[in-house]
Amino acid sequence: MIGSADPIRGKLSKLILGVRNRHFLTLDVLALLFIPALALTLRLDRLNWFSTCGRALALFVLVSLVVKVAIFYYIGLYRCYWRYADVNDLMLMPVAVSLSTGVLTAFYVGAHAILKQYELAMYRTVPLIDGALTGLVVGGSRSSLRVLYYWCHCRRNVRGGRRVLIVGAGESGAMVAHEMWANPQLNVEPVAFVDDDPVKDSVRVQGLPVVGTCAQIPELVGHYDIQRIVVALPSVPLPRRREIVALCESTGVDTYSLPGMYELLAGYKTVSYVPEVDVQRLLRRALIEIDHREVGAALRDATVLVTGAGGSIGSELCRQIARYDPAEIILLGHGENSIFEITLDLRLSFPHLVTVPAIVDVRDRARVDCVVKNHRPAVIFHAAAHKHVPFMEECVDEALTNNVLGTWNVLRAAERHGVEGFVLISTDKAVYPTSVMGATKRLAELLTVASARRSGRPYLVVRFGNVLGSRGSVIPIFQQQIAAGGPVTITHPDMRRYFMSIPEAVALVLHAFRMDRGGEIFVLDMGKPVRILDLAIGLIKLSGLEPGRDIEIAYTNIRPGEKLSEELFLDGEERQRTKHPKIIAATDGSVVEVEVLELLVMELVNLARRMNTQDISGWMQALLLQVCRYIDDYRPMPESLLPKLTGTPEVSGIGRRFAPSTSTMWD
Repeated sequence: MIGSADPIRGKLSKLILGVRNRHFLTLDVLALLFIPALALTLRLDRLNWFSTCGRALALFVLVSLVVKVAIFYYIGLYRCYWRYADVNDLMLMPVAVSLSTGVLTAFYVGAHAILKQYELAMYRTVPLIDGALTGLVVGGSRSSLRVLYYWCHCRRNVRGGRRVLIVGAGESGAMVAHEMWANPQLNVEPVAFVDDDPVKDSVRVQGLPVVGTCAQIPELVGHYDIQRIVVALPSVPLPRRREIVALCESTGVDTYSLPGMYELLAGYKTVSYVPEVDVQRLLRRALIEIDHREVGAALRDATVLVTGAGGSIGSELCRQIARYDPAEIILLGHGENSIFEITLDLRLSFPHLVTVPAIVDVRDRARVDCVVKNHRPAVIFHAAAHKHVPFMEECVDEALTNNVLGTWNVLRAAERHGVEGFVLISTDKAVYPTSVMGATKRLAELLTVASARRSGRPYLVVRFGNVLGSRGSVIPIFQQQIAAGGPVTITHPDMRRYFMSIPEAVALVLHAFRMDRGGEIFVLDMGKPVRILDLAIGLIKLSGLEPGRDIEIAYTNIRPGEKLSEELFLDGEERQRTKHPKIIAATDGSVVEVEVLELLVMELVNLARRMNTQDISGWMQALLLQVCRYIDDYRPMPESLLPKLTGTPEVSGIGRRFAPSTSTMWD
């Protein structure tokens, strides 16, 4: 039965979509030709009236047809789009029918004596009966179209979408439910309302029940298997609205707050053309959940330092850490605006939390040491880094001093002042790097591992994939391009990357911190790499647009330093599962001595600082990549390269320790 109903519904929908006002005009004319005869039959309660009333009925039909069609047209019944009719449109029908009935009744009552002389008079009650029948036909045909359209189109393909609970059963809530029914491409299914108004208890709005009050939201979410909550309470005072939104968010379900239509029209609030990104749909895999109870126990009442606290990852780290009631958070960063914003955010969201902003460049060894010495953090999360691959190809000195020297400075301060935990945030671009940024992050990894071995403390590395939604990442760029009308630019159709959400990235960092190990590299099992092209197409479709028709996709060339695909592990790294099945721990296979590594880093940094006075940036890029490759491959330095290395004054110290496996870059 269900299978046979869909074709019938499809044919009805097609038929309904084809109905126009000219069809209603034809239907009205045909109906108005026969309705007077039916009215007269009802008035006389017999059928044999033609011989006595035929001429009078013919005149009545002619007069009523002219009057009614003229009034219907003047009122606007033939200008409405009836399948989208609202209350205002539907109110036109009784007005038009009442007015035409009144005109006909007045005419026949007033002209009764004259018409009677010519045997053309009509019973005075016939116009009233005719008006009632006309109202049934005119109103019924148009209302039926609206009902059939709603049944065939608005509720089609809604079942099975993400289950939605709507908070607020007023006009705004009803509008939300109607839009969900009317747009099956949203892939959402409104399930029920909640409302604090006792008058609305147990009633139905837009066909959905009001199942409780706002206080019952947590239990209703579980009972109805709710996957999304929409708060449609624009007229509720802001403090109360914030309480309700916080209650909804405490359930762990995606929560959206709807602005009022009057706020949009007045310009107090705006609606962005760029859609809210459903990360799970873009990733095409289930988001990885991590239990933070152990993390909470470790961070409670602890002093935590976050470098790069104003960045996308650093700021989210601070927000997550703040939930565990640490004693204080030191927000260290170089940009005063970003540090100001995260400080203000934390103070508003967590008014009892002690936050200490520290405007410090991690390259400033003395200032970093001073901050660590004064605050004695229990753990440092090191998120400060330059991350944009193309930019760092042109700014080798910035990449080296910030990503490598900065990490070294923070590590030395941590060791010197007894910091128990240290977590470096790295990237999959550090695995067999082909870019300056990747090479500097690989050197930062090596420094962290070396520091862990020397200190015996749980200093470790977390290696990220591309983080969806982080500042400067591909999603915000694509969103801006879509909002501008395109094109969406992709470097190569086969470009693939591992992706993770910001919550997943932060969860990986916090969970790795609780491993109580040292010198290891933790990686999230992100499934298969995703094509950037598929990501772009998915985001365009989420915007309600069609790739190639509404938004063009343009291909540029692969930028300097980029690879078609990334790797998560080096060949020499030993991998093993942790107690969380989706987190993998890798043991770094490098056996480079700590002193040699630190001396190498210092010589590279010194060389980078002299780059601006010597035209050797291209040579420096190649040197960085070859040094990382040599360390990771660990093969002896070819003796034949020693003269060429030592012949370059700036790298004579490096030449005695490391050399690339080939000499092409020196020739």
